[in-house]
Amino acid sequence: MTVLDIPTHGVSSDASPHVQVLTDRCAGCQECSVRCPTGAITLDAETWTVLADDAACVGCRQCVRTCPFSAITVDGPVLVEPRVQLSQHHPEHLLADRTETRTGIGSWAEALAEAARCLDCPDPTCVRGCPAHNDIPGFIRSIRAGDLDQAHEVLRRTSVLPDICSRVCDQAVQCEGACTWSLGDSVPVAIGALERFICDNAPVPGFDQVGTAAAGMEVAVVGSGPAGIGAAAELVAAGASVTVYERDDEPGGLLRWGIPDFTLPDALARRPWDVLTAAGVDLRLGHPIAEAEVAELNGHYDAVVVAAGASMPLRLPVGGAELDGVWDATRFLNEAHAALAGGAGLDVLRRLPATGSGMSGTPGGDTDGADGPTVLVLGAGNTAMDVARSARRMGARAICVDWMDRRFAPVRPDELEEAAAEGVDVRFSTTLERLEGEDGRVAVAHLARTRQESAGERPEVVAGLGVAEHVDLVVMAMGYRIVPELVESVGGVPVSKSVGGVPDRRWQGSGILANTAPEFARHQPVGKLAIGREHARVVAGLARQDRVWVAGDALVGPSTVVEAMAQGKHAAEAIVHHQPRRPGHGERALARVLVAVESRSGTTARCARQLAEAISGRSAPEAGEAGPEAEVRVLPIDKVGVAELAWADALVVGSWVEGLVVAKVGPARATRSWLAALPPLAAMPVALFCTYAVSPGGTLAAMRAEVEAHGGQVVVEEAISRRQASRSEPPSGIARLAAGLAGDPAS
Repeated sequence: MTVLDIPTHGVSSDASPHVQVLTDRCAGCQECSVRCPTGAITLDAETWTVLADDAACVGCRQCVRTCPFSAITVDGPVLVEPRVQLSQHHPEHLLADRTETRTGIGSWAEALAEAARCLDCPDPTCVRGCPAHNDIPGFIRSIRAGDLDQAHEVLRRTSVLPDICSRVCDQAVQCEGACTWSLGDSVPVAIGALERFICDNAPVPGFDQVGTAAAGMEVAVVGSGPAGIGAAAELVAAGASVTVYERDDEPGGLLRWGIPDFTLPDALARRPWDVLTAAGVDLRLGHPIAEAEVAELNGHYDAVVVAAGASMPLRLPVGGAELDGVWDATRFLNEAHAALAGGAGLDVLRRLPATGSGMSGTPGGDTDGADGPTVLVLGAGNTAMDVARSARRMGARAICVDWMDRRFAPVRPDELEEAAAEGVDVRFSTTLERLEGEDGRVAVAHLARTRQESAGERPEVVAGLGVAEHVDLVVMAMGYRIVPELVESVGGVPVSKSVGGVPDRRWQGSGILANTAPEFARHQPVGKLAIGREHARVVAGLARQDRVWVAGDALVGPSTVVEAMAQGKHAAEAIVHHQPRRPGHGERALARVLVAVESRSGTTARCARQLAEAISGRSAPEAGEAGPEAEVRVLPIDKVGVAELAWADALVVGSWVEGLVVAKVGPARATRSWLAALPPLAAMPVALFCTYAVSPGGTLAAMRAEVEAHGGQVVVEEAISRRQASRSEPPSGIARLAAGLAGDPAS
């Protein structure tokens, strides 16, 4: 393959940006220079301030976003070639047509031109915006080199659904919204189209076992949707024996029934399970697992991943909702998928169960639906558009209503444009008031107008502006939630994706948070959204119960395909990392111990370091040696979060005693706050210790109660006086703590 001679950054302009450095503000931190993708910024070694070369600048403004002191401004143009234009394919005759409507990049020349727009940033914010953390610059470099096999190798590290995600991801609020060009209020690289180009022009490789880290482990996965696919793929790659339980008769979940063929062709939706079953995954279809049966699975497998999707449709509580002909989106999309796969149109829609003779009209080749049945769709999001466009392909007239103002509705413009091109009547600022029926079947929908002045304001109904529509079918497509019984059985779910406090310095320094609402991202807060998704992915690595992990919709509620897949992969990575074993199926060593310590004077921290040495075996007392394989991390308690807890096989919490003996003593205030905010510890072994001056009082009891309330198992606890801790030799309590963690019953 001949690589075209295209400039590295696609720059073609006689004008140049101008970079101005305010030297009185510049602190020489070099945040800008290490992130400049073109080498336009260097450091003046004499003044310890940065220098800028306008000739090398392309105007991306990364330096402006990453400078913590607002010491840089950039004026002038953005030097980047126009983005490749992707065409839409809308069939002349929609009836029963399943042809894919979104086309990809059509030639190598276009792919190379688009790849040349990528700056190959040193700290790529697009990767942070991708829920799976795909190495986007890496696969784009492979395209530039003309090596699609290598591009697949890059993608395989983080994704098992590149052909699917490249079609169904909302890239504008993920990778592309977080692209440097987008954050600089320009047009980002067409990352999704480039990922699809790889998959369209080189088949996604088959799946083989590539490791043995999980050899001998037996793991059950509940659900075969994107989260289940991610988990099963990661586990089988590590050598585990994987059994997947799916309640439906076909695998794939949302990928199979929830996304029409004109967006995701059936062959692509089936591919993941074709390759996973070929790799040895035991897929058991038509096998629902009730929430109460998770514990039973836990007794037969070393680990369980609950990856069930959000399957309970939201229903609008309006009068007439109980009439025949009022469906949820799941039912409609399942029926439509089967009907359209058989090449049928209006004739099938007329005979769908529960629709009866309420529909009028005759099938024909026209697609305006004027003489066909009317389908009213409640909602204007992705699912609603899929329902409406499927109805159009079945010969119906389709009306979508959403009570939000168009300015504030979180909908994809491309989907609205596609629906409009296919004749869907989309009405914003409109809501359903009630339904009326004839002979027990829905016949009339009373619609009302709404008013909304701001995004944070709840729409209100405007009296006197209602209309009545004759309808033959009403489909509630407003979204889904997880089954309540699942929440009760697993506990602690759904997990919120919102993250409080000050963001990690690495996120702040990347510049992804500097532009709070890029235009290309539909003015959505891409940085804040990315941090929330990352929090959910990290939480997926923390067991929710003993040897039970949860991912996807079951963990956070309705989520996107790529989010669910990434969470499933991370849950599986945690299983491989921890090597859990069911009773009687081998023992799991405590290979990783986390010591979280709150220390004011340094005494408690010194004991923590002595304990770490004892556990790791570097200078362990004879009676308490935990083995040379143990890896120990000692961290201040305020530096220990979900990611650190997910890493550990066992936890040690150390605190100093705060308070007055004459009044009441207990754990230090910071320790109490940290313990109260713990996530589920899922039977994790926990050791507790405190250091005290006069008396420990009820300190250990208070710490134990909080740990046990969060599901931890306290295996040993010790109170160490400051006098004991001040001796040159480690106090005897350190040996007892190490022995207790090692499982010595004498401790």
